[in-house]
Amino acid sequence: MPKNPIEKYYHKDFPKQYQNPPGIQKEMDPVPDCGENSYEGSGQLKGRKALITGGDSGIGRAAAIAYAREGADVAINYLPVEEPDAQEVKELIEQEGRKAILLPGDLREEEFSRSLVQDAVKELGGLDALVLVAGKQQAVEDIADLTTEQLVSTFETNVFSMYWMVQEALPHMPEGSSIITTSSVEAYNPSPLLPDYAATKSAIVGFTKSMSKQLSSRGIRVNSVAPGPFWSALQISGGQPQENIPKFGKETPETPLQRAGQPVELSGIYVFLASEQASYVTGHVYSATGGLNAN
Repeated sequence: MPKNPIEKYYHKDFPKQYQNPPGIQKEMDPVPDCGENSYEGSGQLKGRKALITGGDSGIGRAAAIAYAREGADVAINYLPVEEPDAQEVKELIEQEGRKAILLPGDLREEEFSRSLVQDAVKELGGLDALVLVAGKQQAVEDIADLTTEQLVSTFETNVFSMYWMVQEALPHMPEGSSIITTSSVEAYNPSPLLPDYAATKSAIVGFTKSMSKQLSSRGIRVNSVAPGPFWSALQISGGQPQENIPKFGKETPETPLQRAGQPVELSGIYVFLASEQASYVTGHVYSATGGLNAN
């Protein structure tokens, strides 16, 4: 039976908590729901071969679990310190009888970003879904405190790596393949605390729309998912100030559903955009924001 969306997932105040970035999901309270016990597949991605960045936790983890349960073999990228979360995802993928490839490394390094794609192609035996989820987000209350180091690191992770990986992937992606980027409500309704992160998400929207036009003649679709406030390790490892954590997702009256989203609530969108059901969809940004203005 349908449930009230306000109460369907965790909707109490979150306990204050902090981890050094990038954070480990399994140590969060509450642990984000990525569909481990709830997502049920229906064969929509049978035989597909996907590379998902940030696949160890949060939104990327939810996509990886869903893709495996829809019949895809999955390679995930993550930072080496996130190995405990990645091992859980590997086990979940293999429980579905699908191939799980773990490819740890730092997307800020061009050489690694390019080799990541090549390794995924080799291990999966091809590539027809490139799902770019990994991101860096660190709140800065005063732009005077935004260091050049953070600015460069955020753009390298969120934007530059995307260009490098798409360049490497295209020679291996057949007609009917799909590229899915992850932008954000921050591209349209930016927080004053995220000047660098919001700018990268705007850049991702522009890249997505540009590539959708450039790659249409190759039969490759390019779309983006724009989440609103979703509960993940990104938030408790500096993505939000500590004082904002308890009311995260419901801190403003602009969010009608008055709670943070759970990663599993994005699974269906990532599956749809990679599936044949989305054969006439390209250059589109799908928002899931709890009603937060994303225009």
